[in-house]
Amino acid sequence: MAAPKRRTSKMKQKMRRGANRWRRPQLQTCNECGAKTPGHIACPSCGSYKGRQILEVEL
Repeated sequence: MAAPKRRTSKMKQKMRRGANRWRRPQLQTCNECGAKTPGHIACPSCGSYKGRQILEVEL
């Protein structure tokens, strides 16, 4: 089993743990209705995806 020869510096620890921090989900605006939706998902308010009507939404 390998053992570390040197102690890991505080900067290296922080850089490694920095990649695991929480980031807010990126929301995009719908081209049809302007609502904020997650990417790669049909808009729940109007039912369109990439300019096409995908879902039937009752108003």
